[in-house]
Amino acid sequence: MTTDAFALYGTHEAEEHPVRLTAGRLSADLANGNLRTIRYDGIEVLRAVSYLVRDRDWGTYSPRIEDLWVEQGNGAFSVRYVAHCKGPEDSRLAISVHIAATERELIFEASALTPTGFETNRCGFCILHPIVGIAGSPAKVEHVDGSVNETRFPDRIDPWQPFKDMRAITHQVLPGVSAECRMEGDTFEMEDQRNWSDASYKTYVRPLALPWPYQIAANEPVRQRIVLSIREARSGQTTAACSTAGAIRLEPGEHSGTMPAIGLIVAPDEAKAVLAARDLLSGIAPQELLFHFDPKAGHGTDALQDFAAIAALHRGRSTLEIALPCEQSPASETAEIAKQMQAAGFRPNAIMISPSVDRQSTPPGSKWPECPPLEEVYTAAHETFAGIRIGGGMLSYFTELNRKRVPADRLGFISHCTNPIVHAADDLSVMQTLEALPFITGSVRAIYGDKPYRIGPSTIPMRQNPYGSRTMDNPACGRIPMANRDPRHNGRFAEAFALGYAIRVLDADLECLTLAALTGPFGLVAGKAEPTEEGGNRPLFTIVKLLSSLAGSAWIGCTSSHPSKVLAFLSGSTLHIVNLTAQEQSIDISAFGSGSQGKSMALAPFGTASIKLAV
Repeated sequence: MTTDAFALYGTHEAEEHPVRLTAGRLSADLANGNLRTIRYDGIEVLRAVSYLVRDRDWGTYSPRIEDLWVEQGNGAFSVRYVAHCKGPEDSRLAISVHIAATERELIFEASALTPTGFETNRCGFCILHPIVGIAGSPAKVEHVDGSVNETRFPDRIDPWQPFKDMRAITHQVLPGVSAECRMEGDTFEMEDQRNWSDASYKTYVRPLALPWPYQIAANEPVRQRIVLSIREARSGQTTAACSTAGAIRLEPGEHSGTMPAIGLIVAPDEAKAVLAARDLLSGIAPQELLFHFDPKAGHGTDALQDFAAIAALHRGRSTLEIALPCEQSPASETAEIAKQMQAAGFRPNAIMISPSVDRQSTPPGSKWPECPPLEEVYTAAHETFAGIRIGGGMLSYFTELNRKRVPADRLGFISHCTNPIVHAADDLSVMQTLEALPFITGSVRAIYGDKPYRIGPSTIPMRQNPYGSRTMDNPACGRIPMANRDPRHNGRFAEAFALGYAIRVLDADLECLTLAALTGPFGLVAGKAEPTEEGGNRPLFTIVKLLSSLAGSAWIGCTSSHPSKVLAFLSGSTLHIVNLTAQEQSIDISAFGSGSQGKSMALAPFGTASIKLAV
């Protein structure tokens, strides 16, 4: 059983284990000064209550916590500490925190004070509601003016804020039990974080329509308070949560379909390395190569010549991903690219084209940047690249596609990416993003119908940041949001994440799924100081090769008694299983008959298995 942290996560740095806090039937995990997984009677009420400070690029500060004091017992718990943030030009911010809870009430209050003034995009509480079992369900929203609306949590992903000017929100936890979350000290609003593949609805402080970054004035305390109240109308002391003890049961499901093609992304700065790794490319045999081309980044004929050389070695299809500068007319810019392609001898099977500026997010209340109409961009592409299939969508994430919906009538396919470390980068949050994927694909299908649909590249490290001026460098190989390198990409964690990702999007009937590059920080070849010897295959290689070998074959879905822990699907007579947790899981596979090699099996942390069943 693999339990070595370096092998699992690509780093020797282990996450600090949370402290379990208990007040009767109310429980929460204290992690880095914030509360996670707040449950009542075993049912998750809130995914998190956190006090966060963001910098001007929406990066999240990691405050230094001092004077931590925790006390619990007699049906209550209490926490106190002071968190310190240090910003640019020696600016400083201190947040004094007090958390107190009994079985029916939890209070989290904070007072922020800066002696210097402090620049921030956001400073205050974020409250996360879970999505599974909550999406589409009733909610009661109280606004800052005292008015109350009976409404529902969005089912399809809302591109904007579903609720604004909030003072409190109430939802049903389980029959006879409701939870009110009251937010004091400022005006709050909610965004649908499934846009970014976060598995939550986020209620946050300071409306996005207000200017950011902004300055917290020196020596003026900023006080906020969150009060979670549980209202119990049941008779007796029924415990609703199902037991988590025993094996996780897998059973054949009702859904079925065809496995998608698998792609690999190739950037110009990795093209020479890809050519050198031609044997590895041949061994994986992906159905699609996705070549990235950005004239504003200096890409030109040389890059296209490298792409042509790689495509000549590749037995499958190729797509050129164009970030169109839109500094001149789309017709003239596409004509110049076509001229370079002809000179390089490169003719891909398809072109995915999108204005470069659309890689940057346009938050609510912000002005849309100058950009030609997408109809003009797509018309220019069709006319210039005659005979080549033209696709559109976003080179960034589903968020941008949801907010700027493209005219798809003449497009051969729709495409977007996802990234799991936009807002949070701890292990639990990253793996929980898999829960949001069916909501993303369901929303795309609701908007674009049965249009051929591609996703990717979607990797743990972030290749570009729509929400700031840059991705974050990560020389210490930590777990940080928006990082352009992530150590978990090099370990077993990424292997489990990728297979879990593929399973979660099976119902979308994707044409192509791209989960990696071949080389580089997003690739399958190990670098220095990784769990795998330099030049060897990262664990992610195994899953990408497996999925490539299954492309075009039939799949049958499986149900899991704990889908947040274990997922599976059938391909032919083989059962493919993934453990999404850092603990060994006991799995009951008796529902698959006598060919299931016994009734149960153990699967190592972040382990994967392919079990051949008797026909």
